[in-house]
Amino acid sequence: MNVIAKKLQSLPATAGVYFFRDKKGQIIYIGKASILKRRVRSYFTATHKDQKTPLLVDNIADIDWIETSSEVDALFLEAEFIKRHKPLYNVREKDDKNFIFIRITMQEDFPAVSLVRRPADDKSRYFGPFVQSYGVRQALRHLRKVFPYFVKDNHKYSSKLEYQIGVLPSPDISRSDYRKQIRKLILVLEGKSTQLIDQLQKDIGKLSKARRYEEAAELRNQYLALKALNSRVIFGGEEKITIGVDSALFELAQILELKQPPRRIECYDISNFAGGDSVSSMVVFSDGLPDTKAYRHFKMRTRGPNDFAMMQETLTRRFSERNKAWPRPDLIIVDGGKGQLSSSKETLDSMGVAVLAVGLAKRFETLVVDSKDISPSARLRKDGDYYIFNFEANSALLHLLQRVRDEAHRFAVGYHTHVRNTRTKRSVLDGIDGVGPVTRKKLIRAFGSVAGIKQAPQAEIAKIVGNSKAQSIISQLQR
Repeated sequence: MNVIAKKLQSLPATAGVYFFRDKKGQIIYIGKASILKRRVRSYFTATHKDQKTPLLVDNIADIDWIETSSEVDALFLEAEFIKRHKPLYNVREKDDKNFIFIRITMQEDFPAVSLVRRPADDKSRYFGPFVQSYGVRQALRHLRKVFPYFVKDNHKYSSKLEYQIGVLPSPDISRSDYRKQIRKLILVLEGKSTQLIDQLQKDIGKLSKARRYEEAAELRNQYLALKALNSRVIFGGEEKITIGVDSALFELAQILELKQPPRRIECYDISNFAGGDSVSSMVVFSDGLPDTKAYRHFKMRTRGPNDFAMMQETLTRRFSERNKAWPRPDLIIVDGGKGQLSSSKETLDSMGVAVLAVGLAKRFETLVVDSKDISPSARLRKDGDYYIFNFEANSALLHLLQRVRDEAHRFAVGYHTHVRNTRTKRSVLDGIDGVGPVTRKKLIRAFGSVAGIKQAPQAEIAKIVGNSKAQSIISQLQR
């Protein structure tokens, strides 16, 4: 089964963003789906009427994706990734039209919200670019009912009806109150709706305790409307709108008290079998996406089935002077619990590597953090010298961390299999008279394996090594 077929089988039935890569690992297209499994599979099963899609499909060599907790979050995420990666086929899809941007005139006392084709060189806030305008308009229509805003710079009312139906703010709203509403809208556009919902909940409690019931009721309406919004924006099957700020990375930064979401995450895993052919892997996720060009593997020098010692060796080699040109990570994840994390931190501290390291324990799917690295909070459970974070069901952050961890495991196992198979092939060929490293390499390249050489006609082998040596190889392999 090839890479594409395996990925198509493992696609989830959730909302999210998908990334198509070419043979070089470059992202060539970014898309959004309300159901990832259905949308991505349609590229490979449906009959396409346009000329561009079959050309795109012919160039897809790999697929990645990020799950999102809601379609509203998904709507505002393509912009950031398109700006970062500038995928070839997203650019082609414009058909000489401009992308669309959301413009908020923050330089005005009462900022207006509108859609524009080209950002101007002014002091407005711009969100985008977005590939298609339909989904953006649909989301803004719902958001305007949660956070009423002006669409004209002079903030005049076209009619009383607009205020009565709740799409314009109150005529007597103050400048400061209106700008507070706009800041809330911006949080949603930045993908921080979860943070906003939590803050609204806290503010409602404070206002209720202070007996400011009318203000609390207004915030409660916003809170309920924002919660309901997650299930009200429905995307068509053919839409290709994707997302902006990854809420999972933002939440991770909050939990771990990082100053900003970690842009480069490195995850390490060990693969061995009965202590033989042991290897380790380092996978890199940049801005929440696999950065396959930065992946590295290490063939272990440590002997015996000692995962702690192997992880220490891996980190020592990764942060050695020899590899000082590799970019430093913002976060290190090790596959394991308290023991593996403690061993890893010991190595990092001894080398003076000031990067936060955490463990991801597979048994209970929990995040393990040294209590010296973060402050106590209600979201963390104390367990000895460590804090344990338990994820909510269907957590976008859990999905991201599982993806990182599983990718490290896949890469480690793949290299372990390669090392073991190479050793097995070489041990058989090494025992054949007249077969040195150069000849062995030619034979494996031509026939793929020792089994392939055994099945090959003598005439085919002779083309590579000559008649006399071919006869000698066949007779020795058949013993």
